[in-house]
Amino acid sequence: MPYIPLEEHLPGITGLLEYRRDSAKPIRELTQILLRGESTLTEGERELIATVVSSRNYCRFCTAAHTAAANILLGDTHTADAVKEDIGQAPVSNKMKTLLTIAAAVQASGKNVTAEMVERAKSNGATDREIHDTVLIASLFSLYNRYVDGLATITPTDPKFYEGLGERTTHHGYNRLPQGYDHLKHEA
Repeated sequence: MPYIPLEEHLPGITGLLEYRRDSAKPIRELTQILLRGESTLTEGERELIATVVSSRNYCRFCTAAHTAAANILLGDTHTADAVKEDIGQAPVSNKMKTLLTIAAAVQASGKNVTAEMVERAKSNGATDREIHDTVLIASLFSLYNRYVDGLATITPTDPKFYEGLGERTTHHGYNRLPQGYDHLKHEA
């Protein structure tokens, strides 16, 4: 049960963002830029970064939500699970392995990122911007994970919920839906 009153039909971060729409606006905008904006990393690759960080932070809601989005964007249900299990053995490029390793280091502490990790990423084709964005996405999702779990938001257990959420974020991004979320009361 959430520590503060939240709409029951809006689990996870959505309920928190609706609770404080003024602070939600820049949060949503930054997420939209980083995960859906212009980038040389695919949207699926950026969702993998969010998935790895959320998984390592044991945030069940965010892990399930971003795994679902990654599955849709990558067109498979194996890759996201594989990167959560073992980045080094996952079916992603060597560049992505190095970036996901940096993301995992950031999740523990920004000071865990080393010059060697950055050099390894660069030698595998990562650009400075990709390294920058990986660190920023990893940092942002550590914040989100703590936000969601720190206020004990509702975490659905039905995988169908996350499939629907993955579809919504894949097709509509991270900005607030123009019509709001009252229509979800009927799906709850």
